[in-house]
Amino acid sequence: MSDQSCDVVVIGGAAMGSSVAWHLAGLMGEGARILVIERDPTYAHSASALSAASIRQQFSSPVNIRISLHGIAFMRAVGEHLKVGEDRPRIDLREGGYLYLASPAGAGLLAELNALQRAEGADIVLMDEDGLSGRFPWLSLDGVAAGSWGRTGEGWYDGWALLQAFRKAARARGVAYRQDAVTGLERDGNRIAAVRTASGERIACGAVVNCAGSGGRAIAAMAGIDIPVHAKRRFVFSFTCPDRLDGMPLLIDLSGAYVRPEGEGFICGISPPAEADPDWDDADPDANVVDWSLFEETIWPALAGRIPAFERIRPGRAWAGPYDMNLFDHNAIVGPAPAVENLHLCNGFSGHGLQQCPAVGRGLAELIALGRYDSLDLSDLGYERIPAGRPLLERNVI
Repeated sequence: MSDQSCDVVVIGGAAMGSSVAWHLAGLMGEGARILVIERDPTYAHSASALSAASIRQQFSSPVNIRISLHGIAFMRAVGEHLKVGEDRPRIDLREGGYLYLASPAGAGLLAELNALQRAEGADIVLMDEDGLSGRFPWLSLDGVAAGSWGRTGEGWYDGWALLQAFRKAARARGVAYRQDAVTGLERDGNRIAAVRTASGERIACGAVVNCAGSGGRAIAAMAGIDIPVHAKRRFVFSFTCPDRLDGMPLLIDLSGAYVRPEGEGFICGISPPAEADPDWDDADPDANVVDWSLFEETIWPALAGRIPAFERIRPGRAWAGPYDMNLFDHNAIVGPAPAVENLHLCNGFSGHGLQQCPAVGRGLAELIALGRYDSLDLSDLGYERIPAGRPLLERNVI
């Protein structure tokens, strides 16, 4: 792109940015000039590469359920959707389901959400204690009154493979990728006229999409927009267990801890309380240091109490990564930015980004190329709800 001019600049080239770019290239056709700017193509600090890579329909808002229903359909056929020539990518999708447990006090809400999810077409089964013990005999039901299990359509996959598949397919459609860091957005009235980079380039553009993940708030601020998105630090711990647990789903315990199978072992984690959840700073030399006390003192005791076989586990490796959290309502901010007509926000997915990238990438591409959401209306996730004080509250947060 020697002319330094593009139709669309996508800032951030992980799964979400690459999905937007791939969908845009498909809609805009041959000759479209689409540039993805990614500061770190190794994705060493990318949530796409470091997440637990799972997908569920067990949300409390219809838009999130619909997004994930599209996501699972896309992932089931990912080899066809993202094939390049005869190369069909594999993401090793395993539909083991999510299992949410509820106490007597929470059983009513679980039933209410189950009715909503099923009405939207999700295959979610509500279980009482007998149903849980029959299907998951290795599970302790102390304090549990009900469970909600995704019989199909929920599970886990190789997030790195999905990221790379979108990236390769986008390149095959003519999308250009450039390693650089965005340092400024040049405004001309109510539009972004150009993107400036650390390498000194000025790239004129027709539209800009902010898919910068944990750096999304800083990019929005370059256009004079404040979004309530903060990068948080999350840990993922792995372990093995000598006992066989047949039919193990991704389990969300009453404590908030989660665990799921991963290869021959398991991975797990938990969200800390707000008062013990400082922002991630990738310039901090301790940003990648794992807090093993969280596993030893909180997660392992909770999981061993729920699954007695986990009293005999062997801890494995662990890692830390950023998590772009929308503190307003734990839902993504998607769509046009306020007062900047050609800037589009795609930020604050609060742990849902990887599973939502097929539908959100498609939706933003439609909005830019067609001027409207065509396949699925994502306007419930628009920025407007924030100044209006109208949160899209998600009651199923992990």
